[in-house]
Amino acid sequence: MELTEELKREVGQHFVVGFHGHELSSDVKTLIEDYYVGNIILMKRNIKGKPFYVWQTRNLTRKLQLLAKESGHTKPLLVGIDQENGLVSAFSSPTAGTHPGAMAIGATRDAALAEEIGSATAQELKFAGINWVYSPVADVNSDPRNPVIGVRSFGDDPSRVAEFATAVSRGLTKFGVAPAAKHFPGHGDTHVDSHLALPVIRKTKAQFTETELVPFNSLIKEGIATVMTGHMAVPLLTGTNTPSSLSREITISLLKDDLGFRGVVVTDCLEMDAIAEPKEGGCGSEEGAVRALEAGADIAMICHTFKRQHGAVELTYQALKTGRLSLEAVKKSGERIADLKDRFAGTWTDVLSQTTDDARKYWQELKNKNLLLSKKGYDSSTTVLHPENGTKTIPLSTEKKIWLFLPERQTINRAVDDGDEGAIRNTAGPSYAALADSISRRASLGCKTVIYGESSAFDGTGLSADCAVVFVTRNAHQSEWQVRYLGELLGAVGGDVPVVVFASCGPYELGRVRGMGDVSCVASYEFTVEGLLGGAEVIFGGG
Repeated sequence: MELTEELKREVGQHFVVGFHGHELSSDVKTLIEDYYVGNIILMKRNIKGKPFYVWQTRNLTRKLQLLAKESGHTKPLLVGIDQENGLVSAFSSPTAGTHPGAMAIGATRDAALAEEIGSATAQELKFAGINWVYSPVADVNSDPRNPVIGVRSFGDDPSRVAEFATAVSRGLTKFGVAPAAKHFPGHGDTHVDSHLALPVIRKTKAQFTETELVPFNSLIKEGIATVMTGHMAVPLLTGTNTPSSLSREITISLLKDDLGFRGVVVTDCLEMDAIAEPKEGGCGSEEGAVRALEAGADIAMICHTFKRQHGAVELTYQALKTGRLSLEAVKKSGERIADLKDRFAGTWTDVLSQTTDDARKYWQELKNKNLLLSKKGYDSSTTVLHPENGTKTIPLSTEKKIWLFLPERQTINRAVDDGDEGAIRNTAGPSYAALADSISRRASLGCKTVIYGESSAFDGTGLSADCAVVFVTRNAHQSEWQVRYLGELLGAVGGDVPVVVFASCGPYELGRVRGMGDVSCVASYEFTVEGLLGGAEVIFGGG
């Protein structure tokens, strides 16, 4: 088979790639101009900080689209982003998207509010030139130890996850952004992070049908546009330890034949260690891309490394030339991608619109409206749990000196942290600082902040009966040192000092905490500024 320009243009439509920087890099220019890559993922590293945000992003997406048009692409790019809201929010900032994440939304028990938040998110993204979002998370968080899903899920009840994921998807679709339900067939019942290794979920098809597939089935019946396959092995479904994203049994037999999905299938990033690293049993990103397309995926995602990106495209050329990949199947898949672009990317006129005074006015009005919606979501999501026979310490008196205990910053996972540099880029530090400031402004006798860590020993010097404690945890069910430190504190103060335990991320430690003494427990489900400030309002009764 001859490698024609037509064939190269076809192959390019089957990849979504990321790049580095706030402007068009030479790498992304090469991928669009020479390899005709038709889909781009923006990441946190592409979104410039204050005061640019939406205007910088809008300008960047326009430049990408203009480059594609000038390179002879027949349809605009699909420009996607990880915007789950909450902790995984590549676009969130005070002047861009700011909305509660999945578990916080689930805690509101208000599916209509979930749809509103989906609609608001779509309007913000669409304005910035983003037409594809890798959300909602349809995973049922069955295993509290899950290191990578957790509060990114709407919860541990399959029916509720289905209801809320479908509501968010409906809201996104309504305003012209293609949702992608992830991570098929379900990443919730594992304590292994596929960024770092290959999770193996040993459940039967009947068990998957009862739990993991319930949300995906609901979303497919609703007509969701895209589904993202995950990097987990399900040997009782496939007979092997092949990652789901590379498995025909999952992509074709289960997703398309059994569940009837007719939209576009995209893989999770093929640079995750479960695929990319031979030491983890992976085959490499380049080979993984070809295997994913063989397995029935429409689009292979490679987010970070130019060498792997162009290598995967080149290997796909070879797979077509040798007959390993069916050209007919690839072209049929390309028709699905073209339909998706027509529906959500629109025309060149749509994606190349200029910023005007009317556009600026529209954005400001949109943000004002959505900030009120966001606050409503956060205010509705905070959950209060009192001990069965304990004293009612909430609202906490502001007439006491408040001792605020905050856990030291740690990495969470690559979905939340900066996976490129390995730095702690999560919002814990700034968010906890905002919480401390909020409490300081409330406490008439002042607020003392204590940062406790894995090697810390409790020192309660000065903690007396005229004080009260707000003890913040962050996934303490996975960090024994947080529970140990809390135990030392409770043992030292006895029943003389009112204590509120504030779970700032996963709420799973609260069952254990409630058995430790006469304390009240509050959960915010995420350590965003908005989530923590909403929790403070509940703890102090809005004072």
